[in-house]
Amino acid sequence: MSAAETIERLLDINEVHEQWRAPLARALERMEPDYLQDLLNRPDWLPGPERMLAAFRRDRAGCRYLLFGESPYPRAASANGIAFQDAAVGSLWSEGGLSKAVNRATSLRNLLKTALVAEGLIVPSPDGSVPQSRIAALDKSGLIDSLDEFFLRLEARGVLAFNALPVLRDGLSKTREARRWEGFLDCLLEELQGDGITLILWGRIAEHILALPGAHGHAVLQAEHPYNLGFIHNPDMQALFARWRLLRRETIA
Repeated sequence: MSAAETIERLLDINEVHEQWRAPLARALERMEPDYLQDLLNRPDWLPGPERMLAAFRRDRAGCRYLLFGESPYPRAASANGIAFQDAAVGSLWSEGGLSKAVNRATSLRNLLKTALVAEGLIVPSPDGSVPQSRIAALDKSGLIDSLDEFFLRLEARGVLAFNALPVLRDGLSKTREARRWEGFLDCLLEELQGDGITLILWGRIAEHILALPGAHGHAVLQAEHPYNLGFIHNPDMQALFARWRLLRRETIA
């Protein structure tokens, strides 16, 4: 299979939106052909060749933010090609507060706590924590119920959530593997110049994107990885989540 055929195959099996096909094809051309062929032929990695570019199933025209996480979840049931969307999580809530599945996913748990505080639904404790007891006592009748709804609302806000390192392979250094994707990311950001897209960078691997020439000229919002508790009270993230209003069941204009 030629390099061009490999790229077309990856775009096809990922069901990439028509508006993204040409720019993604040019970005993938910046990568090592043998590496892409290996990813296609040996699907023993996460999230697998059919979900590696799943974030680009949404349209480009409505995209306002390109949110970069670090790498896929290290669990087959969770990794789905969308940064921070744990595919194993259904319901957000339980009688005790956040659902058990949400509590197991540290980054996701902190994202939801960030949204709860930013939308004025929860007042943190004096020590800054957001205890389960306060979440349990919250009236959730006007709130969304599931993680799918949460990410649909992110998409409606114009967010495309993609990992700076979109593949996770056992025994390989994430930092070294991420370097293989620098040409792809640089070209993608060049393609997006003039689209008015804000780059949101969460974590150390995503932070390296700032050094790419294609990142120059883009508006940037940067924060620690949501794995860190400090993310919940980061003032830039609080302002962003307050604008997004992801948890309230209301129409997004």
